[in-house]
Amino acid sequence: MYDFDAALPPLPGVGYKPQHYRDILTEAAPVGWLEIHAENYMGDGGRPIAQLKALADRFPVSVHGVGLSIGGEGRLDPEHLNRLKHLMGWLNPASFSEHLAWSTHDSHFFNDLLPLPYTDATLARVCDHVDDVQEALGRRMLLENPSSYLKFEESTWEEPDFLREIARRTGCGLLLDVNNVFVSAVNLGFSPQTYIDAFDLGRVGEIHLGGHDEDADDHGAPLLIDSHGREVADPVWALLDDVLDRAGPLPVLIEWDNDVPEWPVLREEARRAEAALSRVRV
Repeated sequence: MYDFDAALPPLPGVGYKPQHYRDILTEAAPVGWLEIHAENYMGDGGRPIAQLKALADRFPVSVHGVGLSIGGEGRLDPEHLNRLKHLMGWLNPASFSEHLAWSTHDSHFFNDLLPLPYTDATLARVCDHVDDVQEALGRRMLLENPSSYLKFEESTWEEPDFLREIARRTGCGLLLDVNNVFVSAVNLGFSPQTYIDAFDLGRVGEIHLGGHDEDADDHGAPLLIDSHGREVADPVWALLDDVLDRAGPLPVLIEWDNDVPEWPVLREEARRAEAALSRVRV
């Protein structure tokens, strides 16, 4: 079994983008840690790898996977898993995480993280896949709650309980995406505080924050899209304060993957996360 202690420092981090490389290296204390998407660094060389090695000498690094298809019906792709294992071997990151979602069918790979019905059969499959990943990598992984736009009629588990049970059976940790909680709560009509009440905060090794876009469904009801393309919304910051009050200081990441801003804008979001963390430090 794997322990549940967070390997990352309880500080703000940002998702690393190459256009910010020089800003990050030249600023005295830009952030506490960095996160990368695994699939961007599975090659054998070139400038991206060289830059990542330079950054890893200075900052703790978290690796966030987007392509394993943990919830897929078939077995995990062995070539993808081997490339991930190679990356983890030379980088030796502080943390690795993936999504509670699927993105493959037969030999096809989709560019979306697709939802799952929360059933006993799905639970067993996801646990098997998490076990396979942790066995291959020789380390604990974190599993992230998704942003939801629909709920399956056949689901027999509530999402926080489903994630809790996966963690209990496999020894994995959890990644709590606070923006995803808020997006899902608005879209599906539940209270985000009630979701946090049920979430196993003791197993959380990392928190994510990101921006979302506001839209409306065909009936005119509010519909939020997890876009990662703008600043974090005020209600999400308020929900973060609630989480930190309950759980204490944890590593908090700012995700900004689309319409990426200049470095000072991203740094200011990280500073707001630092202010939230400072309020709960003892």
